[in-house]
Amino acid sequence: METIIMELIVNSGNARSRAMEAIRIAKNGNIEKAREKLEECETELGKAHSVQTNLIHNEAKGNKTEVDLLLVHAQDHLMNAMTIKDMAKEFVDMYEKFSK
Repeated sequence: METIIMELIVNSGNARSRAMEAIRIAKNGNIEKAREKLEECETELGKAHSVQTNLIHNEAKGNKTEVDLLLVHAQDHLMNAMTIKDMAKEFVDMYEKFSK
């Protein structure tokens, strides 16, 4: 279970990092590269979401998952990454609009 949790944390952290990179890159005027970083973010979030979905499917099948602080922490990382991704998309769009 710890390996699964660490996958959630690592993939979510990677996604958050790519989203923040996208903002910085867009701020410097390279919108195309920023959008590439957002795609990388989506890929990492997809990996994390897949792990989360497997946990949910197992739970639905009756295989209960012990919820501990580490799992809660991993879920927090995922939700934070998703929020940052949404904000990063808005920032990239805004920087693109203002650069025209």
